[in-house]
Amino acid sequence: MTRLDTLLAGLAREQSTGALRLGRNGTIFLSEGRVTYMECAQTPSVERLLAARGLVTEAALRGLQSDGGCERLLADGPITLGELQYAVLGVVLDAAFFLLPMSGTRPKFRPGEQHWLGGHWFFDVPGLVRECARRRTQLAQTWPSAEVDTLPVRPVPRLPGHGVTLSRIQWEVIVRADHKATPLELAKQIGRSAYSVLLAVRRLAAAGLLAPPDPDPAVPARKAAAPGQHSAQTGEELPRRERQVYARPPHDPGASGPGLGPVTTGDPSDLALLMRLKKALEELS
Repeated sequence: MTRLDTLLAGLAREQSTGALRLGRNGTIFLSEGRVTYMECAQTPSVERLLAARGLVTEAALRGLQSDGGCERLLADGPITLGELQYAVLGVVLDAAFFLLPMSGTRPKFRPGEQHWLGGHWFFDVPGLVRECARRRTQLAQTWPSAEVDTLPVRPVPRLPGHGVTLSRIQWEVIVRADHKATPLELAKQIGRSAYSVLLAVRRLAAAGLLAPPDPDPAVPARKAAAPGQHSAQTGEELPRRERQVYARPPHDPGASGPGLGPVTTGDPSDLALLMRLKKALEELS
């Protein structure tokens, strides 16, 4: 099976324009060989991110898809070019994070097909691959177990200490958590990028603010060990997976990030600036 980044590199050499559809998983849009947009079924859409700001509805945005597109949105709507560009960046990086490592799909290229936002922003595939690798490293350094990425978010009923500092996104996650929704489901509900919610959830886990998952009834009950790595009941060493779920690193206090920074244009150089800015905000939040 051809790797997706290799397939995209081939389309870039051929200066292809169209949509690379990955079944129900998502779509990658290209213009003259350059990636202009990505959408993924697992992550919030640009319509959802923009609507979450409370300035425009998803229904109105869907109406623009066949009536003026990006130009009409910027001319008539309350969304600025910088806000739109930042939302597109978040959606594309989210989609790349989940789509680029994907295997087992049979991509189909449809020449000429474009996203309704048009080809206003361009992303190079090697840059997207590097950013995805950086994000995976950051997630692993924050909390080593990826299990919290797919489990329902379950905040603990009591604080592990006398106080805690939460970032804005962590607070939104805690408030909306119903013990049923996973991080990706919460991202769509609150209108935040999927990666920012994954990072917030891992930081909550590192701070000891998430309850462990319910025990599997098919597995004999075992008392969870403290960071000493051994069961207090039997004295035997716990499996690595169980250690990752219950062992809690020191609390990692978060702080609210600054504003979104300078006004931007549709020039590709601004996307590089926004990527650096987004990285800085993630590290602060």
